[in-house]
Amino acid sequence: MSVAVIRTLYEHHWWANRTLLDTAARLGEAKAAQSIGTQFSEPSLKRMFFHIFGVDGLWLARWQGVSPTSIPEEPATVTDLGERWITLEREQKTFLDGLRAADLERVISYRLLSGKAYRQPLGLLVHHVPDHGTHHRSEIATMLTMVSGSPPATGLARFIAIRSGQEQP
Repeated sequence: MSVAVIRTLYEHHWWANRTLLDTAARLGEAKAAQSIGTQFSEPSLKRMFFHIFGVDGLWLARWQGVSPTSIPEEPATVTDLGERWITLEREQKTFLDGLRAADLERVISYRLLSGKAYRQPLGLLVHHVPDHGTHHRSEIATMLTMVSGSPPATGLARFIAIRSGQEQP
């Protein structure tokens, strides 16, 4: 996988996260924080978005040589989370802008929150983040459907079509 493809996957990741976060924010803070069900990885829309945000931040730190021992404090509101996400996206973009093809093969060492140590290729770990986001956005789409109707489509093909001017946002 090329650095250019990885950057495109992140552009899609950021766009899809914002699209669904904006949809959830329009429901209001109470609805976004409401428990929807234990069948999901997290019980509410807000917690699900925070999970994606938190994991994105953990991986960025690991790529930069830091293995966090805890996740950041959860923001009080979806709006607050959206503001913090803008900063994280900028930090991710800065990291990705500095990424070179040779970096993808570099093996990095990191620890999980539990302390378990791993050594894996940076390229695969960088790919993991948008893949992880896709998994949880599918849960978010189901949650949104349950509380308010079908959410906007956020698939990669739609993103590419919008970006190339073949579809309207």
